[in-house]
Amino acid sequence: MFNFTPLLGAQSASPASQSLLELDGGIKVLVDVGWDEHFDIAELKELEKHVSSLSVILLTHATPSHIGAFAHCCKHFPSFTQIPIYATSPVISLGRTLLQDLYSSTPLASTIIPQSSLQDASVSYSIPGEDDSPNILQQPPTNEEIASYFALIHPLKYSQPHQPIPSPFSPPLNDLTITAYNAGHTLGGTIWRVQHGMESIVYAVDWNQARDNVFAGAAWLGGSGGGGAEVIEELRKPTALICSSRGAEKNSIAGGRKKRDDLLLEMIRTAVAKGGTVLIPTDSSARVLELAYILEHAWQKEIADITSDSPLKRTKLYLASRNVGATMRYARSMLEWMDESVVREFEGEPTNTVNQKHKRSQSKQTSNQDAGAQKAGKSTAPFDFKYLKLVQNRKRVEKITSSKAARVILASDTSMEWGFSRNVLQRIAADTDNLIVLTEDYGFVIGDDNSPNSIRATLLQWYHERRDGVAMEMAQDGQLLAQVHTGGRDLEMRDAERVVLEGKDLILYQQYLASRRQSQNLAQMSNGTTLEASADAVDETSSTSSSSSEESDPERQGKALNTTAKTARLTRNRTELGKEVLGINVLIRQPRVYDYDVRGKKGREQMFPFANKRRRADDFGDVIRPEDYLRAEERDEIDGHDTRDADFRKQGSFGQKRKWQDSGLAAEVGRGAIGPNKRRQQNKAVNEDIIINGINYSVDVNGPPASDDDESMGEFENEANAAIGPFKIRFETTTIQTSLRIAFIDFAGLHDQRSLSNLIPLISPKKLILVGGNASETAHLAEDCKQKVKAEISDDTGKIINFVFTPTVGQTIDASVDTNAWTVKLSEALVRRLHWQNVRGLGVVTLMGHLAVAHPEDTQPDASSRKKMKLLGPEPDETKALNIPSASGKAPEMTPTLDVLPANLIAATRSVAQPLHVGDLRLADLRKVLQSNGHTAEFRGEGTLLIDGLVAVRKSGTGKIEVEGCGVNLPDLRTRTFEGSFYTVKRRIYDGLAVIAGG
Repeated sequence: MFNFTPLLGAQSASPASQSLLELDGGIKVLVDVGWDEHFDIAELKELEKHVSSLSVILLTHATPSHIGAFAHCCKHFPSFTQIPIYATSPVISLGRTLLQDLYSSTPLASTIIPQSSLQDASVSYSIPGEDDSPNILQQPPTNEEIASYFALIHPLKYSQPHQPIPSPFSPPLNDLTITAYNAGHTLGGTIWRVQHGMESIVYAVDWNQARDNVFAGAAWLGGSGGGGAEVIEELRKPTALICSSRGAEKNSIAGGRKKRDDLLLEMIRTAVAKGGTVLIPTDSSARVLELAYILEHAWQKEIADITSDSPLKRTKLYLASRNVGATMRYARSMLEWMDESVVREFEGEPTNTVNQKHKRSQSKQTSNQDAGAQKAGKSTAPFDFKYLKLVQNRKRVEKITSSKAARVILASDTSMEWGFSRNVLQRIAADTDNLIVLTEDYGFVIGDDNSPNSIRATLLQWYHERRDGVAMEMAQDGQLLAQVHTGGRDLEMRDAERVVLEGKDLILYQQYLASRRQSQNLAQMSNGTTLEASADAVDETSSTSSSSSEESDPERQGKALNTTAKTARLTRNRTELGKEVLGINVLIRQPRVYDYDVRGKKGREQMFPFANKRRRADDFGDVIRPEDYLRAEERDEIDGHDTRDADFRKQGSFGQKRKWQDSGLAAEVGRGAIGPNKRRQQNKAVNEDIIINGINYSVDVNGPPASDDDESMGEFENEANAAIGPFKIRFETTTIQTSLRIAFIDFAGLHDQRSLSNLIPLISPKKLILVGGNASETAHLAEDCKQKVKAEISDDTGKIINFVFTPTVGQTIDASVDTNAWTVKLSEALVRRLHWQNVRGLGVVTLMGHLAVAHPEDTQPDASSRKKMKLLGPEPDETKALNIPSASGKAPEMTPTLDVLPANLIAATRSVAQPLHVGDLRLADLRKVLQSNGHTAEFRGEGTLLIDGLVAVRKSGTGKIEVEGCGVNLPDLRTRTFEGSFYTVKRRIYDGLAVIAGG
């Protein structure tokens, strides 16, 4: 059984993706928790209904459309963090920096509390009109919380089959196996293969078969360097293929990747030559790596050419994103996940970090060479930029754009609803010399008035309308570049501002928190646990080891003290819950409560609550935490923080134990600060709990130390003096006049019409489910697949059923495939005649026999078996009981038996049976084998391999192999041709196949 339900992203202009896979036995697999730029909490209602029954969660890409709601679900859905989550290492690391950037950039990501929830929390609250809505924000997750959420994800590698562990409320998974394959598009992007019983499901949403500068192509044909013409065995012929239809109506740029990159650089040259600013909106964790790599190498090449007078030499290059420093740091440590060209570049770089360590021991000549290389514009390693300057602060962005100059700014986000791209657009929109280059066009449908209202969609609409004319700029190669004028049109921007709650809104928010906490406590206590008990907080991350082992690990010092202090502080300041609700747990949940009447109570209400430390274990024993075994150099950068300098983990919370040299007291003692009173006046931890109106909030008191480099100022500069919440959100609509020009170059890195139409027939799925595109793209791809695959399935009544499904959001479809399996027993005489052959590690045999039903009298033991039974000494009555029918009257089960053919049928079948060739010949493998034996082999055209210039091997679309040789008159080639090449090729082809006789 296999049912599929798209929770988001089916036949919709929204890029958000959420899919639910239901398998036999009640197993539910959630793939992606995406969100769009509007952060509408109503889009997560369906997901919240399924949280309590999910078995496993899989993540595919580190983009907002795939993991945008991950932190929200972890914080506000109580059981979400108990579900096992799987992703690749780049998705975990880059996703963490993405969500930290997202929540620090826009208050709208915190989400507005629905009015229905406020009405349920307060009886006196009545739902007002849309303009009078209070728009109270929920508490957003902090950076530390986001890091802890991503630490729960289990990392996987490509092509690594893994049997996941089930969630606490999931049925047994019954050998469920998941395998990740490269999807291209983003770093660590994943195509998931889910194997369960007879179901083999391939989930491929947002992939890219073409190679980029940084990202290797998808793994359909073997990935980077595979060079295969057929889909790999693991992804071929699945029972169901879930594929995205985005891009099904457009073709890629003629000329491929090089033409696309050159087009971007020509657009930049034409704008900066006039002294204008070029804005390129991009994401902050995925495609930004490709754009940054292209621009950095273009600047290196231009500056190294001393003969050219390129305007790029006088142009400054910036990358603006709040957490881009951590993103690039992670990218430098994940070169093995990138394309082979990036790895070769790093290995062949003469000034990499390995050589830098031995710089003092190098000769003067080598040092001069390295200095010359650096002067020529070479950086030390990929993503260690020399010309691309990182900007992580809003004030720095405003300072950069305060005056007119030739500059190029890569800024997050593509939607321009949040991030620095919105701020840059407001400052450069009025100048006609400025240019904005849009790199993604999803979320906009030409002629569709129901498309989401966003700044990107508005600019794309203006670009396609071309109402105010088009500027045709001349490129260096003579090509005309189209840049659309905006003509001073007004662009509306909706700005969101946080406002501190006061008066009735604050009381309403307190009532909402109390109601929500009470409902969560009741739900948790029904399972025998409490929501925030200190025991549960400790035993999920700690073991039963002694206190001495805790003190030996600096990461875990004072964990119990920290957790207990936080719990006590939260418990004192929350709205009081009645003893009827807490029950016996009132003794540990409320302070200064020492008595509880157990008369008339039953079960656990009669015993004092005991915090039992549970040992986390799986089928192989105790769970090992990899972070407990990190080396010193690996521990330096954990969770995105440099623990040697910032020491975030040690100073992150109240009650944490600190060493004397880290507490700041030693320096004060040296200055004469002696005595208990003066010790209490030392600097407190970075994060401190502040209580306002009975509610706890965590704020940054001191903030991080100031950086000497203004180019890399951190995202926390303005947060030290920020207001202390809770907050509500206030919207203001502003209008700016736009006179800049608009250009579009597709850098989305997604599949196009050619890739989809060519690969889906090669994959040959039994069922095809199309999601991840608008209605027009989905219908176009569905019709194209019907014509090319031409596969039809009939039900029991003979009615033809189409194998292509195009569900809408919330629609559940049954994509099960009926698979019949029969059990056949082989006779001993037939087994002895089998001759096995090895084909690529698999045993292959052909047999021909006579199938008959074994009757009870035919199943009597043979002579040897009877002799063995006599030796064991059976009773006489036991042998007689063999022919006695059973008392129940049921006939024994009949198992078909395949036996040796009778003598009268052997002659008739021998003439009909033909030899079989089993196996799959790949021309790429044949080429490697022949080259290793001293032959020259090269591809000529599509599906043709030329050996020694004399023998051609062709493979047709049906798999037929043709070997063609030619005669030559040259004496030196004649012997090699007839005695070497032709027969060698045929012999190698037969060696790769198993020739099995039919008889």
